[in-house]
Amino acid sequence: MRILFLCHGFNSLTQRLYVELMERGHEVSVEFDINDAVTVAAVELYRPDLIIAPYLRRAIPETVWRRHVCLVLHPGIPGDRGPSALDWAIMDGAARWGVTVLQANGELDGGDIWAHAEFPMRDARKSSLYRNEVTEAAVTAMLVAVERFAGGGFVPQPLDYRDPGVAGRARPLMRQTGRRIDWQHDDSETVLRKIRAADGAPGVEDEILGEGYLLFDACAEDSLGGPPGAIIARRDGAVCRATRDGAVWIGHLRRIDLRAETFKLPAVRALGAAADRVPEVSAGPGSSTYREIRYEEEAGAGFLYFDFYNGAMDTAQCQRLLDAYRQACARPTRVIVLFGGRDFWSNGIHLNVIEAAESAADESWRNINAMNDLAHAVITTPSHWTISALRGNAGAGGVFLALAADQVWARSGVVLNPHYRSMGNLYGSEYWTYLLPRRVGAQQAESVTGNRLPLGAAAALRLGLIDAHFGRDEEEFRSAVRERALRLAADPSLHAMLARKQSRRVQDEAVRPLQAYRKEELEHLRMNFYGFDPSYHVARYHFVHRVPHSWTPLHLARHRRLDWIAAPESHPADQA
Repeated sequence: MRILFLCHGFNSLTQRLYVELMERGHEVSVEFDINDAVTVAAVELYRPDLIIAPYLRRAIPETVWRRHVCLVLHPGIPGDRGPSALDWAIMDGAARWGVTVLQANGELDGGDIWAHAEFPMRDARKSSLYRNEVTEAAVTAMLVAVERFAGGGFVPQPLDYRDPGVAGRARPLMRQTGRRIDWQHDDSETVLRKIRAADGAPGVEDEILGEGYLLFDACAEDSLGGPPGAIIARRDGAVCRATRDGAVWIGHLRRIDLRAETFKLPAVRALGAAADRVPEVSAGPGSSTYREIRYEEEAGAGFLYFDFYNGAMDTAQCQRLLDAYRQACARPTRVIVLFGGRDFWSNGIHLNVIEAAESAADESWRNINAMNDLAHAVITTPSHWTISALRGNAGAGGVFLALAADQVWARSGVVLNPHYRSMGNLYGSEYWTYLLPRRVGAQQAESVTGNRLPLGAAAALRLGLIDAHFGRDEEEFRSAVRERALRLAADPSLHAMLARKQSRRVQDEAVRPLQAYRKEELEHLRMNFYGFDPSYHVARYHFVHRVPHSWTPLHLARHRRLDWIAAPESHPADQA
């Protein structure tokens, strides 16, 4: 079928649905929600069989939903209505939640139900639930709805609150008055729930050291304590704040300043000089606390975990991970697994930290070189077989950092964006001009980076970008990775594998040294960072400040490209 996506932005859930539908042979085009006139024009141009709204913040124009079936994805159980569905579920401590596919009508979230799917709630940030459980349930429900539409004859179920199976209800927008933390009386569990329910957006308004901030990225602490509300420790960019019965870590802050544009930053960086007075503490072994990097070892295999918020890696984080990797290489093991975060493996350089720097160009240069140092260390590891285990999505330099390992394993639901150009035509580095052609060939490498479209795990495997994908969810994937890594570490043939790896590295170095790839990539990047074309800096500014889209990029909006013409016979009949 010809399917049109109407969406506020091409976020992770939208990308996952995009690749799932494309994988099943559907033709999908995307239109960002600019205004009603743009939406109407897109529908007239594309003449879709079906319209899907996987991530929309406004109602679909009546002139569209009256003539076309429009399926809206709502992150709530049947009967749930309102813009803060997942926020309320977290705040209320719901044991289960779900997603519902509704047909758009004149009543927000009140349309007939085409499909729904549920999942058990996890103690986690709203953004993490959205990228994992909500996304998986959304794929399940939307594929059922699409199949029902394609088959014809299905009659969606009207929303009826008299039905005992309809457990949801209409809820208002959750405002800051309902999120406010009482540091003198709230226990740690309550504080965590409030911050987690606002993670991603809008954050929780609060005051720290006399200044207003929005709080994000909360994590439990199991041993520290102090006067309720006091900032008592810092570690790896995060600060620890005491509660009535313990403490919580806050990883990111956004300063509230009506006179200036602000954005989310690591908490210590956001607090500036005020954080210097806070003592820095290390994480005890085996403790339940905030830590970005941890290492585990078992039967000849080392597992290096790193979990950076939103997958962004600033200069210091790259350097800390490089130190941890070198320590792992010094251990008497034979296999090293690089386990990124549940939400993201890596998305490359940290654009927010770069935007906040005194010189964005200089910080960009430091950051990309720190990424390169890390990638170089992985590529040139002679002593261990290295595996990148992608539990979560990866984008830009994060994809190519993953390719630095000997093998790449991905969870089956992972989405990859192996390109840089959407960020102001950024050229990129991380030795991608060596790593990508080595895996997929020069011609395919140009296509992959040039089309700027997401790849699902199945498509990435067919291309040779990854070596395997498996696991229905994060727990199943992590368990399977461990079992495979342990078998590999015990495999007598591993010695020969390492010998072949070292031989190939010598041959590749003789043909063209790694330093030559790095030098050429950095020459392009020097122009991106310091040249006359400001495209990268403008695109970064728009990304960091969440500037609303003014148009849909043509690589997504195929219906607006000159090389695309709708066949008249494909125009669906009007559907009431």
